[in-house]
Amino acid sequence: MREIINMFSLEGKTAVITGGAGVLGSTFARGLGRAGAKIALSDIVDTAPVVEKLKEEGINVKGYYMDVMNVNKIEASKKEIINDFGQIDILLNVAGGNIKEATTSTELKFFDLPLSALEKVVGLNLFGGSLLPSQVFGKIMVENEQGGAIINISSMAALRPLTKTVGYSAAKAAVSNFTQWLAVHIAQEYNQRVRVNAIAPGFFLTTQNRFLLTNADGSITPRGKAIIDHTPMGRFGDPEDLIGVCIWLASDASQFVTGVVVPVDGGFSAFSGV
Repeated sequence: MREIINMFSLEGKTAVITGGAGVLGSTFARGLGRAGAKIALSDIVDTAPVVEKLKEEGINVKGYYMDVMNVNKIEASKKEIINDFGQIDILLNVAGGNIKEATTSTELKFFDLPLSALEKVVGLNLFGGSLLPSQVFGKIMVENEQGGAIINISSMAALRPLTKTVGYSAAKAAVSNFTQWLAVHIAQEYNQRVRVNAIAPGFFLTTQNRFLLTNADGSITPRGKAIIDHTPMGRFGDPEDLIGVCIWLASDASQFVTGVVVPVDGGFSAFSGV
């Protein structure tokens, strides 16, 4: 039994988390930290409040400023993290999100969506949210004899294009495709022990999607109700629901798993509606 539990242990490993100050990023940090990992929590916003809370729970964590859309800033963060922790074993790319200006509505039609907004959403989720950090951190991770794990965050929007979120759906579909491509590329060209996978969360209330799923008074919008009606488990996801699969993908328990996108969606992607 102890051997099985040890498969999921992250003791002695260092995890870099982008977008770590957000709801999902901080939850991932707590989960990986409780599994024994040292956490390098990075974000473009102040990480101090999250870092302090995690430290109070006994987690070995340090915060870093990182603009995932700026390679020079990512490189600077990498140098600081290597100086502090020595080695990077896990890269969890959580940075991403959506904006109203890239989302169709009664006020904003598809034909009027500004290119600048679409570029921002695609850039943030694909380039900043997965590709650029994977270039910077992956370059040193492939040198690890014991391998490592790169974990991207995809979405239900990648499995089934969702209405309204045109930019976000296209971006997350690209993230899933890039995850598979990078998994093959790294295994064939650099290090067969470095794995690349993605998590595709179902519907979780976050800062980026709250305006689509809830009204100002907190009640559920018709879109939110349609989602719950199409989710066999009958609820929105709780951030803690993602921790188990994240630990699995980060640990030796998934040492022969690479190039997969794992849905954590309460059955949404399996339900045909009838």
